[in-house]
Amino acid sequence: MSFSRRNFFKLAGASAAGVSMASPLEALYARSANGQFTRGIGYGALTPRPPENADELAGVIFQGVDLGKVSALALPPGFKYTVISYTGQPMDDGALVPGLHDGMAAFPGGRNTTILVRNHEVGADGANAVTGLPRYDRPGGGTTTVVVDSTSRKLRKHFVSLAGTIRNCAGGLTPWGSWISSEENVTLPGTGSSLKKHGYNFEVPATSDIQIAQPIPLVAMGRFNHEAVAVDPDTGYIYQTEDDGNSCFYRYRHNFTPSRYGDLQNGAGVLEALVVDLPGRPPAINAQTAINTRRGFLPYKDQRLPVKWVRINNVDPDTNNFADSTRGQGQAQGAAIFSRGEGCWYGNGFIYFACTNGGDAGQGQIFAYDPKDNTLILVFESPNANVLNAPDNICVAPSGDIFICEDGSGMEYVHGINRDGEIYRFASNALPTPYDGSEFAGVCFSPDSRTMFVNIQSPGITLAVWGDWNRRRS
Repeated sequence: MSFSRRNFFKLAGASAAGVSMASPLEALYARSANGQFTRGIGYGALTPRPPENADELAGVIFQGVDLGKVSALALPPGFKYTVISYTGQPMDDGALVPGLHDGMAAFPGGRNTTILVRNHEVGADGANAVTGLPRYDRPGGGTTTVVVDSTSRKLRKHFVSLAGTIRNCAGGLTPWGSWISSEENVTLPGTGSSLKKHGYNFEVPATSDIQIAQPIPLVAMGRFNHEAVAVDPDTGYIYQTEDDGNSCFYRYRHNFTPSRYGDLQNGAGVLEALVVDLPGRPPAINAQTAINTRRGFLPYKDQRLPVKWVRINNVDPDTNNFADSTRGQGQAQGAAIFSRGEGCWYGNGFIYFACTNGGDAGQGQIFAYDPKDNTLILVFESPNANVLNAPDNICVAPSGDIFICEDGSGMEYVHGINRDGEIYRFASNALPTPYDGSEFAGVCFSPDSRTMFVNIQSPGITLAVWGDWNRRRS
């Protein structure tokens, strides 16, 4: 099935094409800043329940979990789910489903199907590695493609679609119908069994045809500890987060607007890092002695901060020394420092991104960058772990709500934030010990807006969730 800009807007969120406010998070932030923090009930109280296809999973035991006898999720009333793909399951290409399911996106498929492209955060020669040829380097991380029946939410087909990379954590979907898979690793040749440099993005086509993408590193987009990407469909600019305690936020500007799979491989573009451009350069934001967005950013809450961009001249450093790194080059020019940039998503006309342990409480922040007026907004900062504990992958739902995967400690949740500015818990991990504390990842919605897909990273399960998404969430 052909992909279009309209399809992209549907996947990015139903309100992606014309909402003037930064997000429902602005309302939430205004409430919490005024001592009126509100936790909503969302879709209702969470109750553990078995998957709808429990009968098909009877006797399926992997890594100590009997999938036919356990509840994987606790959900609100009226919501159901199926288990559609799990670690160790035989795939249609003869390989086994790899482990450590992570970032993911959904695309329209033919014949009433949805195509998921899914990352695997496996290290080089790690357990349950991604196998297959061609591959970039030693077996490790990569992607698999999962084709799901859009009505039954059951598996039709799955196969390896990128191999030989390391720790593919997140990435992002493109307006031209592909997935950019990102390595959260900067291994150099000769380290362990690795023969090549790592720290790159790779592009994977969203297709139901069994094939492994040519593993061509998108070098011009930078070599660093990648996390996630989001594409502005109006310009084709690609925004990137970096998972490091003193990371930068990047923009990649191609020399022409990409329109199809493979366009990014010609390497004709510029990599830049964001600088908060306030008169007087307040120390709380720009001083190189401070991790400036992790602490002391609250005085600038709910403000549109002007930014500028500085060019990274050496996008492919041969060492991992800080001064040579992309973030070192950017920060030498005043680039803003973010604490563990992670999930990144285009929606409501904004580029949202999460900083997992940013903020005065160290429990996470969510920023919105407005590409139309070139400003940055801190729209939410978690006051404590009970509100939001380490936000990771994020997406904008068709309803306009923002969904956030937690990667903290203890009970793990998928949170939602509605347009009234209320944060609520939508799902929790109901797996038995030792997997009950495993993080959620890869939250996204189907093109028809009826199904949420999400991963539980360990022991590695992909789930499809559905219900009445339009009912009141308060």
